Amino acid sequence: MSTITVKDGTTIYYKDWGKGQPIVFSHGWPLNADAWDSQMFYLGQRGFRVIAHDRRSHGRSGQTWDGNDMSTYADDLAELFDKLDLKDAVMIGHSTGGGEVARYISRHGSKRVAKAVLISAVPPIMVKSENNPGGTSIDVFDGIRAGVAGDRSQFYKDLSLPFFGFNRPKAKISEGARENFWYQGMQSGVKGSYDCVKAFSETDFTEDLKRIDVPTLVLHGDDDQIVPFPDAGALTAKIVKGAQLKVYPGFPHGMPITHADEINPDLLAFIQS
Repeated sequence: MSTITVKDGTTIYYKDWGKGQPIVFSHGWPLNADAWDSQMFYLGQRGFRVIAHDRRSHGRSGQTWDGNDMSTYADDLAELFDKLDLKDAVMIGHSTGGGEVARYISRHGSKRVAKAVLISAVPPIMVKSENNPGGTSIDVFDGIRAGVAGDRSQFYKDLSLPFFGFNRPKAKISEGARENFWYQGMQSGVKGSYDCVKAFSETDFTEDLKRIDVPTLVLHGDDDQIVPFPDAGALTAKIVKGAQLKVYPGFPHGMPITHADEINPDLLAFIQS
């Protein structure tokens, strides 16, 4: 396996396929780099170098007790960028990974970055508050934490339904997608998964988004039951200077997996634009 060891001793696993302009993928919670297989295969076949890492405490990376927060995630990614000496990279983040992309550019700048894509991403901030009245109640995130700390195997199986929109009438359910979601979730460390809930839901990315200074594409489904579009993609596209926004009618949170045939050509068109 390809790994790097970051400054606190944590091992970070990554895939690095092909040659050409690098495209770097940041995955959602509680998944890992394998969630991007459809995009990596598609873009790799079209002459790009495709790279995806397992966030600390997820997948095949080291499981840590501490450091499961957005700034540390971004710093881990920065060490991978430096190790591989990536230049002119396109950063693509889904869900929690979208926050990671925003925090990376905010903390480490865009000298190695050409473009950014935020898909079904958690910024600017998920949790409901006086400053974010359209957000999701903290009770929802407390329920997620309880699921992780309890029977997390069953919790991940149940969560796969709204994640992919499989709980909607006439939905075409892929049991394979559900099982892979469960499998990736179970590869994550329980402490890291638990801590990441706070990271993805309570981190305020507003100032991070303002610092993004590369062409940015925001993609979101209007039937996202996990990260609702009105309080996420709609606001992000207004905050990021010059951002392009595309909204997919009826698409779920996990649309890079369920609707790869529609998402992948849009990614390619943006990268080549």
